Formats: sequence, structure tokens, C-alpha cells
Amino acid sequence: MTAERDFTTLRVERQGPVMMATLNRPQAGNAINVVMARELLAASIIAACDTEIRAVLLCSDGKTFCAGGDLGAFAKAGQDVSSLISEEAALFHAAIARLARMNKPLVTAVQGFAAGAGLSLALLGDIVIAGEEAQFTLAYTAIGMTPDGGASWLLPRLVGLRKAQHLILTNAHLSAQQALDIGLVTKVVPDTELNRAAQEQARELAEGPTQAFARTRALLLSAYEESLETHLDHEARSIVASVAGEDGREGIAAFLGKRPPAFGGRS
Repeated sequence: MTAERDFTTLRVERQGPVMMATLNRPQAGNAINVVMARELLAASIIAACDTEIRAVLLCSDGKTFCAGGDLGAFAKAGQDVSSLISEEAALFHAAIARLARMNKPLVTAVQGFAAGAGLSLALLGDIVIAGEEAQFTLAYTAIGMTPDGGASWLLPRLVGLRKAQHLILTNAHLSAQQALDIGLVTKVVPDTELNRAAQEQARELAEGPTQAFARTRALLLSAYEESLETHLDHEARSIVASVAGEDGREGIAAFLGKRPPAFGGRS
């Protein structure tokens, strides 16, 4: 395992083709402040630009995945709180966008509470693995605020508008099982197995057809914004590009040869 660079609120490390980004403010519930938002953006740039990285795992230290925004910092800012939140949101949202659109899959591992912006981070994963004691809540309107981090964009796509309205307006607390039942998370594992399960999932994805994953992520992100005909055209272009690439040719050869594929992740 190698460290990418020095961070103060994150640990960013490489395990072969997997980049692990670990929220590292456990004493503050891994709440997001300006420094963490800036470092999340820096980490997302590393993840997006380094072609040796083929999957990303986002996790956290301590008992809480992420308590959301750092309300203590908001209070200390006094009259400057609007400027503080504007800067923090700009950095955080740039990180969210890069993680959502990068050409490699994202796994998130959630333990304890994921609240507010922490819930936005958790749900961003292509695969979201929750410990059995994890809890989820939006929490924004409980303190007179509105969602950020893409929560109001992603939630309706995951659970439908009606459930999203309920979750945002009532700040309902969901257990891991309830989150699984409504489609917020991919699977639930015992807390003691969370790190292992998430790392294994990230490694499995890192050995897959990276460019096919990238094209699939792009198709899914655009699915709600395009007409059927436009989307069909994008699907056709994507599958043509995939079959022409090295991984596409390897996948077909492996299937016909009745052997496991050895994807290089390059094309």
C-alpha cells in the first residue's frame, strides 16, 4: 500500500489498482469542513486522472461514516457563514461531479451514521456496502437547510420522487436493512466484515473491463435526461467502441474459450 500525497483530513492510499480514500476526522464524526472538501476534490482529481487506478474505494475512520457538514465551523464563521458555505459547497460539489463522472467505478463502505452531505457521499457509489448497524438520514430540513452534494438529484433516481420527498422533508432515520429495502444501498454485511467486503468488491471491479465500466457509468448518468432514441444511439456507439477495444476482444475470446477473461482496462 502506498500513499499518494499528504492530506490532513483524508488518507489517500493505493492498493495496486485500487485507490482508497478514507475520511479521517473521526473526532469530529468525519464532518466535512473546507479543508476536507478541498482534499476530496484533490483526491477525486487523482482518481480521475491516474490511469493506473481502476477502481476507487471511499470509506472512513471511526464509528461514523460522515456526519455531514461541520456545523461547529458554520457557527464559528458568524456573519461570514455564507461565504464559508459557498466556498465549501463549490469544492465539495466539484469533487462529487468528478467522482460521479470519472472513468472507473466507485465503491463506498458505510458504518455508523451517514447524515446530510455524508449521505450524499455514501450514495454516490456504484456499489454501496453498509455495515449492519449503519444508519442514514438527510437531516437538512431539521436544521432549516436544504440538501446539497447532489442528494436532491440522486435520491429520486434511486428511490423515486415520493420516497425522496418523505426522506428529505421528515429527516427519517433509516436502518441499514431499511436502506437496502428501498434501494439506497447495494448490500448489508456485518460491521466486522465491512472493510474486507468493500476491499474485495473494489479489487474485483479493478480487475474488470475499466472502459466498459466507464461507458456504462456515463450511460446510466444520462438515462433520465435523454429521449429513448438518443439514448439508443449512445448505447450503440458505446457497445461498438467496447467491442473494438482490447477488453471487448478479450471478453469474447475468453467466453468462447471457456476461460476467465484477463482484462487490461485500457480500451
